[in-house]
Amino acid sequence: MGKKTEFLYLSEPDMIKAGVLDSAHCVDVLDEMFKLLSRGDYVMGGPNGNEHGIRIFFPKEPQFPGIPADGPDRRFMAMVAYLGGRFHIAGEKWYGSNIENPKHGLPRSVLMAMLNDVETGEPIALMSANLLSAVRTGSVPGVGVRYLARKSSQVCGIIGAGPINRACLQGIIAEAKNLKKIGVSDINDANANKFIEWATSTYKLEAVKCKSTEEAVRMSDIISVAASSLGNLVIKNEWLQKGSTMLMTGDAKLDNEYMTSAKIVFDNPKMFQAYLDDAHRSVRGVEAALDLTIAGCMLKLIDNGTLPPLSKAVGIGDIADGKQAGRTNDDDRYLFQTSGMPVDDVAWGFEIYNQAKKMGLGQTLKVWDSPYWS
Repeated sequence: MGKKTEFLYLSEPDMIKAGVLDSAHCVDVLDEMFKLLSRGDYVMGGPNGNEHGIRIFFPKEPQFPGIPADGPDRRFMAMVAYLGGRFHIAGEKWYGSNIENPKHGLPRSVLMAMLNDVETGEPIALMSANLLSAVRTGSVPGVGVRYLARKSSQVCGIIGAGPINRACLQGIIAEAKNLKKIGVSDINDANANKFIEWATSTYKLEAVKCKSTEEAVRMSDIISVAASSLGNLVIKNEWLQKGSTMLMTGDAKLDNEYMTSAKIVFDNPKMFQAYLDDAHRSVRGVEAALDLTIAGCMLKLIDNGTLPPLSKAVGIGDIADGKQAGRTNDDDRYLFQTSGMPVDDVAWGFEIYNQAKKMGLGQTLKVWDSPYWS
């Protein structure tokens, strides 16, 4: 007889009951994950062990019926990782994305996560991952605030008023204990109003709608950028206050003067090196490939030598683990550049899975009582 294999299925309501929306807890879990990252106790995809994920690029002009045509945010992607320490788990986040989805009552991206036993490869859990992904994305800036932002920070600029910046604000508030006010900027007026209504009803914050990105940036100690990479968002050096902390979760065009004067910290410099290496291998050419990559404008400056190589870059894990200093001067301006990593999903997914088990949540689904061919 072979071994019986079962796994736990967790729906979105199960995930909510298990605490997936608890950003303060997620910040602590990701802080722990970043320390493991600094120590090297992880593996992500690709031969370098640091790939963000593998993505299907659809053709602009499909030659066969049924193949989707390339379009804004039209993709499928698999993000895989192993995380060590107490986690000792492998996992994958898989998602499809289409900017047309909201017209059909769906989120832009639909995500699922799988956790697997490291030794056998058996599935342990399959879970709805839209909220998992959003909260872990927003909690990474929370870790950035913990180590990089001034403790006296009172105003946060929200650039892009979508669900991801909601999650970012949750993570920021978990760490920015003196935050009193937010300034919201979005190209869609209705989105800005909706964000303000949510923020003021959820937190005791003053919230104002800004007429421009510039207005929101100039007023802020902390700036959370989670705008779509499809736009042409520009942020200029002269807009940013002395001592400000910019949390770059989305994408924007930052001018060279800012990038060469700010202290830059990455979620994982090795992953950004993988982006740069991939761009050099791309049939599109380096410039065109980096235009499709988050932080492409920064990577171009690294590639041409204007900024130091990524081998000398500071990762937030090194700061969390005590190998590098975080903020030591209230006048320094910090840029925390993130891109989202599958180890984020694995860490937070494993934590929620364990909480769900303790609470008796989810459905146990059978793969087999005994494998047919074993």
